[in-house]
This record gives sequence, C-alpha cells and structure tokens, in this order.
Amino acid sequence: MNEDIVVSIDWLATHGDEVRVVDVRDAWEFDGIGHVPGAVNVPFDRFRSEAGDEGMLPGKERWTELMEAAGITTDGRLVAYDDEHGVFAARFLVTALLYGHRDLHLLDGDYSAWSRSHETTTETPEPSRATYQVREPESSPLVDFETVESALDTDALIVDTREAWEYEEAHLPGAIQLDWRELVDEGTRGLKPREELESLLAARGITPDSRIILYCNTARRISHTYIVLTHLGYEDVGFYEGSLTEWMERGGPVAEGDPDE
Repeated sequence: MNEDIVVSIDWLATHGDEVRVVDVRDAWEFDGIGHVPGAVNVPFDRFRSEAGDEGMLPGKERWTELMEAAGITTDGRLVAYDDEHGVFAARFLVTALLYGHRDLHLLDGDYSAWSRSHETTTETPEPSRATYQVREPESSPLVDFETVESALDTDALIVDTREAWEYEEAHLPGAIQLDWRELVDEGTRGLKPREELESLLAARGITPDSRIILYCNTARRISHTYIVLTHLGYEDVGFYEGSLTEWMERGGPVAEGDPDE
C-alpha cells in the first residue's frame, strides 16, 4: 500500500481490488454517466449536516449508517474521488478522518481524468452491509473559534482558501489568500507537480515549518488544501471547521481588501 494520502490513477488501476473506492458524486452521475468499476456511491450531500448547520459534520449516527450501507468497514482502505478536481472527495476523507478512519486516500485526478484512460461502468454495485464503528481520531486537526482568535496575535499563518473576490469582501485579519484551485492542474485534473506546489506555497510564505490554520466558508475547500499539505509533509495544520460562516456569526473581526495589496 502506498502510504501517501494521494494515489495516482495508474496506482488505483493496479491496486483497485485492495481498496474500497468511494465515488462522492450525485447518484444520477454515478449511475447515468458511469463510475470506476467496483466503486460505491456516497453522495456529497449525504455526509453534510442538516440544513441550518451547513458545512458541519453529519453526526456520528448518520456517518455510521452511510458507511455501513456502503459496505465500508472501520479499517477499510478508502480511495475517494469526484469530478471536481478532488474537492468534494477531500471533504469526504477529512470527515472520515475526524470520525477516526485511518487509511484514507485521495485519487489524484477525478472521474474525468480516470475515464480518459481506464474502464468505466454503469453497473450499480450492491455492497454487503458492513459493521462500522466511529472512534476518536489518533490526532485531530480541528481548531475552534477561540483557538483561531488567539492565533491572530501569534506568528501562525491563517490561510484563506477561497477565491480572491471573496477574500476581498471579507477575511480574517492578516490572512493569506490561497485559492485551493491554484493547487490543481486543469489539464490532468489532479494536483500540480510536487515541485510546483512547493514553489507556489513558498511564494506565499506557507512553509512546512509554519503553524498553519485553514479556513474557507463551510469547510469544503479547506479539506482539499488540508489533504494537499498533508501530502507534502506539513505537520502543523489546523482545520477551522466553522470557517468564516461561524467566525462572522460569532462576531469575529474581519478585514477587507485586495489580497495583492
């Protein structure tokens, strides 16, 4: 097993029978457009919390039911993909991580990338129901409002993974703007090469020896950036689940302005 949290399409083609492949697209895409052979479907909207708590975790009972119905076991090796450069699949993986799943991987490239060179199918699998147990993660990247508030007065790097126009309208004071899409290659639909990623991050002052706290609006986009930084060996990365939605609801200070100024 490749221990990197990111695995290539060719790797999955060779090792697909050793993992449980999870497709997080909508059911109509999974069934109608096609999917990776052997994949199970856990649509993105199923593992988000109920309306009114957008972006938050779905709850232990709901997560357990989703995993058991999909035939996913507590210690199963999971490889997740979507058709949006991995951002929704990354959210699935971070959710699994926070519920104690340990063997997690993002497909480097999405369904469109897979379909260019590998077999697809519209055959709907019928996985046997599994037993799944939520457990405490070995370590959690979650940080709360108070932690982020305290970090504003330290040398921690607060990283905003939204688009520049969103940052310009409102962002945490001192935050570095890094659109998560800057990390992906439009051609391959996967991550940019490691050297390019490292150079891009270094240019923003985001280095492996830094204390980093990520946020966006509802924790989807930071999931992808968290996976990328983990892939690159960053060890001190905080995941602000509440993100800007909670920050503003609780009256946290915000700034405005162009990220390049």
